[in-house]
Amino acid sequence: MPELPEVEVSRMGISPHLVGQTVQSIVFRTPKLRWDIPADLKLMEGLVIRSISRRAKYLLIETEKGTAIVHLGMSGSLRVLDGFIAAGKHDHVDLTLSNGKVLRYNDPRRFGAWLWSPVGESHTVLANIGPEPLTDAFTADYMLEKAKSKRIAVKQFIMENKIVVGVGNIYASESLFAAKIHPLRPANSLKLDEWQSLVTEIKSVLKTAIAQGGTTLKDFAQVDGKPGYFAQELQVYGKAKQPCPACGEAITDLKIGQRNTFFCSLCQK
Repeated sequence: MPELPEVEVSRMGISPHLVGQTVQSIVFRTPKLRWDIPADLKLMEGLVIRSISRRAKYLLIETEKGTAIVHLGMSGSLRVLDGFIAAGKHDHVDLTLSNGKVLRYNDPRRFGAWLWSPVGESHTVLANIGPEPLTDAFTADYMLEKAKSKRIAVKQFIMENKIVVGVGNIYASESLFAAKIHPLRPANSLKLDEWQSLVTEIKSVLKTAIAQGGTTLKDFAQVDGKPGYFAQELQVYGKAKQPCPACGEAITDLKIGQRNTFFCSLCQK
């Protein structure tokens, strides 16, 4: 599944081609992805795209009448085409622009979403979610307060969107390793200095991933079709039984909250 860095890379990739352009037409080749595709998305036709932002793993394409909300799901991707090309089996949405380019949404598994939020309204998918991890609202003091009565594993805790958005499975493992914190530690057992270290590492790992173009996942490639390059710099994720890059101990893997987790039992306490 594309995680926050992959979604942010997609935002950066499509923005130069879309912002300031008029939507000439929007075409849906399926009535439903994860949810029904709302007919109100047709309101975008004839409108100028004012901005493209990101909230959690959602891309927000803003116009004067409302905002298209796009989620890539498990296998979705966006491409900017120089003109219309015959659609393939999994090409579900086309946005044709005044500059002649076409934004195309491809999703083999159809777990993604295209939704609509009128001006002045907030969509339910964006309600009750935590702060962005790369903003000043995400701090050690904030996490200490949120965790004070939580005995769930810290890895699960930092992956909860209502606590902080966008710390997905890969980057949770990497951040905990960098902060030397065992993923099974109860969230409320971390002291302020440990939260300071973990918050710092989450921000660092995500920034590095964005700079490198997103993790290479089998279902994700950048807007220009090239895969991301951060996977080669992963320290522990996907490296079960390989030597820890810090101490040489074999990397351990187990499931926490039904998600694969990788860590060093010596380095992480």
